[in-house]
Amino acid sequence: MFRYRTVPVTPFEQNCSIVWCDQTLQGALIDPGGDLPRLLAEVQRLGVTLQAIWLTHAHIDHAGGTGQLARELGLPIIGPHPGDQFWIDGLPMQSARFGFPPAEPFTPTRWLKDGDTVSVGECSLSVRHCPGHTPGHVVFHSAEAHRAFVGDVLFAGSIGRTDFPGGDHATLISSITERLWPMGDDTVFIPGHGPESTFGRERRTNPYVGGT
Repeated sequence: MFRYRTVPVTPFEQNCSIVWCDQTLQGALIDPGGDLPRLLAEVQRLGVTLQAIWLTHAHIDHAGGTGQLARELGLPIIGPHPGDQFWIDGLPMQSARFGFPPAEPFTPTRWLKDGDTVSVGECSLSVRHCPGHTPGHVVFHSAEAHRAFVGDVLFAGSIGRTDFPGGDHATLISSITERLWPMGDDTVFIPGHGPESTFGRERRTNPYVGGT
């Protein structure tokens, strides 16, 4: 069975998720933006053995701790989509601009594309490319667990910003309606910030995409 625990990190309160297979206790970190000692303490408390880092996109609050963590633990970096290469290249500038600790540059071990699969232990999640917030944004979906880790594509009551370089509002709306909604109204999503919600609730009540 697939399990997860979400830990807010960085001054932006970004939701980093520890995901693991409860049969093997092998796991991954989704979007380790910072506060690595806190994250690693929680991983240890849960008894999880990290196998990889998964990235939804390369904004500083999601990817800032990735290079250091991968180097110190020897972990592969999985994702995002190559469309976010310029955001990875700009991580040092992002960290300086937003007052984050210096971010180590990195090269993903494996880029992701729409339709790919990622795994921890005996659990597999599907990958959907959902651009709009950033060009290379991806989402991780566990159909078995009815859970989706959507980064900054969709929030409870809101949607991701599109005023950053490479953002596009119409593309984001298409990603939500064409890639997320088909996952099912009962799917609980874990956003990059704020509380969880369901796709069904957002389809009914979200002022940006309600009724779509």
